[in-house]
Formats: sequence, structure tokens, C-alpha cells
Amino acid sequence: MASVKKIGILLENRFIDQEIVYYSNRFKEEGMDVEFLTRLWGQPRLTFKGLELGMSMTVEKSFENMDDATLRSYAAIIVPAGMVADMLRYAEKPGDLAPAVQFMKRVMAEKKILKGLICHALWIFDPIPEVIRGRKVTCHNNVIGSVRNTGAQYVDQDIVRDDDLVTARTGGLFAPFARKIIDLIAPRG
Repeated sequence: MASVKKIGILLENRFIDQEIVYYSNRFKEEGMDVEFLTRLWGQPRLTFKGLELGMSMTVEKSFENMDDATLRSYAAIIVPAGMVADMLRYAEKPGDLAPAVQFMKRVMAEKKILKGLICHALWIFDPIPEVIRGRKVTCHNNVIGSVRNTGAQYVDQDIVRDDDLVTARTGGLFAPFARKIIDLIAPRG
């Protein structure tokens, strides 16, 4: 019997409400567990608000101090659209890597974890360009300059796969983006 696949989705304020609702339901329909992860700032839980509908989402799991075994238990880590990546890039001291950036650097080093980033999510890589340098990606039109500055290869397509990395152009593509992730997770074992 195959083990249940676990999907980690990073979350912060100003997420795209419909995208998060879709992921919450769609991955579960495929028999996958969905866990939302954030920086909890020492709190037991935080509640975030959506960008368009003002939906509230409470998150109780942190990516901070996650051990390697727990990290490797995820089949995929997704950074959603909206301003989530921008909010997660905050570091208290200028020049330091925010905890979410440090986490994504660890995620990118784990080839067995599928990485999914959609729309503005690629902003998370601005402080760590080495992790996507040379990789083929797509992103929102407003982020193309940032992506090119990391050394990634922008591809003018709606969804781009480069090995263990899947990117999508806009938040409105959340359904085909999720479908691509589902299709790729099944054979990853």
C-alpha cells in the first residue's frame, strides 16, 4: 500500500483566496494530505487574510526549525500566488535571509521534493539566486525582471516544468498548475 503523499503550502497575508480553497480541496480529492506552513513568530497559530475576498486562514505549522526528516516527508512544497512570497521574504536585519528564504533553499536542495511556484512566488528566490540560476521558469509579467536577475531562464509559457521545479505564469492558472503537480507526484514514489 502506497503511503499518503503530503503537500506543504506556504502561507502569509494577501494570498489569492480561490487558489488556497482550490488547493485545500483538490489535493485531498487525490488522497493527499495538505499542510499549510508559515513563520509563526513564536505564536501557536497565526491567521492570515486573503487578497481578494478577505478570507481568513489560520496556520498552526511552522517551517522554522523543521528537521530534515520532516522536510523530506513532503512530496511537494508550493509557494502560492498573491503577495505570499513577498510577505515571507521579511528579515529583521537588512541582508539576513528570512526564515522562509532559508527554508526554500533547503527545499531546493532536496531533489525528491517537487517544488511548485506560481505567479509572484518566484520572488522568494531573489535573495538566493543560486538555487534557480539556469533553471527554466515562468512567472507573472511583473516578476520577469526579478527572475532574469536571478539567472533563471524565463520561458513564455503558462506552465513550465524543469525537473523537480514547476512554475506557472499567473494565479489564475491554479487548477492546471495543481493538475501538473498531481500528475508528477504520483510516479515520484
